[in-house]
Order: sequence, then C-alpha cells, then structure tokens
Amino acid sequence: MAEGLLRHMAGDRVEVASAGVTPTRIRPEAIEVMKEIGIDISHHRSKSTDEFITQAFDYVITVCDNANQHCPMFAGASRRLHWSIEDPAAVEGDAQTRLNSFRAARNELSERLRKFIQVEVDGME
Repeated sequence: MAEGLLRHMAGDRVEVASAGVTPTRIRPEAIEVMKEIGIDISHHRSKSTDEFITQAFDYVITVCDNANQHCPMFAGASRRLHWSIEDPAAVEGDAQTRLNSFRAARNELSERLRKFIQVEVDGME
C-alpha cells in the first residue's frame, strides 16, 4: 500500500521501490481498500529486500516493527526512517475487521507520506 500511495501522491518526483523481509503476496484486502481511494495496486507484486540489497537509496522507510527489526542495511541509504504501523495482515477476525485494519493502515500511511513529501520532497525543491 505504501508503494501505491507514494507513487500516487508524489508522482514522478520520487522513485519508489517497495519490498518486505518475508514477502508473500499482495493481500486482496489491500487491493480493495486502495481501490476505494482510486489507486489500483492489483498489478503490484510482493518483492523481497534481497532484490534491492545492492541498490543505493536516499531513504529506507520501514513501516512495521518486524520490518524494522529485520530489515537489512542498504548501502548508500542516507536516511532510515521507521514508522510503527500495525501490520494489517496480522489482524485476525471476520472480513470486515480485516478490511478495517487495512483501511486504518492505509490512512496512517497516507498521512505519514503526506508529511514526508511535504518536508523531504517539496522542501528540497
């Protein structure tokens, strides 16, 4: 969701790569809640951090505590940020409960990314 949000919000002002420490699949709930706000992530795929380990980044942002604890160090990453957002994929319950957890994560990511863009992207232009 973070990749889709940042691509949508920042456009071509940033280059975005997204990966997980234990990637599985793009969750249907994530696709659904992103579609609710007009962003299609159905074509995205779950990628491993291993795919990017030799790539240099200006920022590495982890968005859940597990990722923060297990994320490898990326060469050339000038800043590493961590946002402790509850992993919606770990929430149990009925379909509505799971969707609500994905909505909450989407909304929190959206707000944090808005601030990130305002300070780190727009502030540097």
